[in-house]
Amino acid sequence: MPPYILGLDVGTTSIKAVLLESESRSVAASQSLPTASDLADSNGIKVSARQTSAAKEQDTGRILETLNQCVGLLPADKLQHVCSIGVSGQMHGVLFWNAESGCDWSRGNFSQLITWQDGRCSNSFLSSLPKPDSHLAVATGFGCATIFWYMKHRPEFLKDFTVAGTIQDYIVSKLCGLDRCLMTPQNAASWGFYNTSSKQWNLDILNGVGFPLHLLPQCVPSGEPAGHTRSDWHGIPAGTPVGAALGDFQCAVYSCLSAQTDAVLNISTSAQLTFAMPADFKPPDCPQPESSIAFFPYFDSSYLAVAAALNGGNVLATFVDMLTGWMKELGVELSEQSLYEKMISCALNQESSDLAVRPTVLGERHAPFTLGHVTNISISNLSLGHVTRALCHGILENLASMMTPERLQQAGVNRIVGSGSALARNQVLRQEVEKVFAQPVIYGRDADSAVGVALVLCDRLRSTNAAWH
Repeated sequence: MPPYILGLDVGTTSIKAVLLESESRSVAASQSLPTASDLADSNGIKVSARQTSAAKEQDTGRILETLNQCVGLLPADKLQHVCSIGVSGQMHGVLFWNAESGCDWSRGNFSQLITWQDGRCSNSFLSSLPKPDSHLAVATGFGCATIFWYMKHRPEFLKDFTVAGTIQDYIVSKLCGLDRCLMTPQNAASWGFYNTSSKQWNLDILNGVGFPLHLLPQCVPSGEPAGHTRSDWHGIPAGTPVGAALGDFQCAVYSCLSAQTDAVLNISTSAQLTFAMPADFKPPDCPQPESSIAFFPYFDSSYLAVAAALNGGNVLATFVDMLTGWMKELGVELSEQSLYEKMISCALNQESSDLAVRPTVLGERHAPFTLGHVTNISISNLSLGHVTRALCHGILENLASMMTPERLQQAGVNRIVGSGSALARNQVLRQEVEKVFAQPVIYGRDADSAVGVALVLCDRLRSTNAAWH
């Protein structure tokens, strides 16, 4: 039996595990499960990814339980032949824990996961923080910003833990029995206060304001190993190499970006449009908070130009929630799935609309106070088809305002690779992509972080990279 690479992705709403055949680079088996790990807010009300609330936390124990269930569903005979493990996951968020050894998933001293959607850091609070020595600005939901919040509002909480990292970093630490957190620049940059050029935390700046430096992970290059499994895990032998955890976004791009002239458009919960910068590109010296384009570290000191919109498929989900709520108030029952299908059907019969919807109900990181609005309302454009068509168009127009078609052309992009669950199930969105960006669009190579992280390890194992041999 050929050797396999196990790729794991710990997403905001689900966990996916894939077995990649290392010789053919093809997926031999895969499983995905919803985590159902969102925690209730302080009022005891269930908080979903579609709703707004200050605190956004997830049940770490539930995530780990789902991870083990997901891996356990993969073919046992293939798991015995896994030669390496790669892990990616949701960036920006932070999890606190105490160092421990072994791979006992039934125990652990850890906090809840504070996710990238966390909104407890207000703009006034963020403006009170020191200026980072980085080209990336700090936003609410970023690991370092969250730690600053705890320093001010709940300092006793931090005293209970010795280590911090992303959820994917914790999983790698657990597998390898590490007594510290190893983090790649992809995840470190997503925390803030990390300089991707020098590959260093802003230690002097952070130390000057009393930041708990012992909570900062030790950084290792993206694509390098973090250690080896401490014990057998679902039949995977002890001593199997484990890669340092990677960012889900970078791995998703890696899974489907095949040419320098491609841009990748992903619309799932949120939306991203990205292309690879030239190898000699260097990011700015300081944050550009009003810029809609950020430069994320990729692999081997390269960067991706990224327009990362907070408003994507979640806007459509919010619209469905609104309609469902109205219908319940009117005494009408219709499932969300049925309503969604009806919306798309009506919009497909409405090829265009003069209704103008700006769907930025969550604001954007570069323009947090620019919220949504609807204009050019008339008695002739209030049908469900008009509104759904205009809403889908608005999601793409918002993304195009962040990364214009002209910017793509200047970068040499001549094709868009479309992916993501929202695009996959919504033909209206797919139609609007071609209208807004006026570029050829291909589908079928879906951006998949679990596949991407496995491909990264596969390519590193094939190379002369001594760290993996």
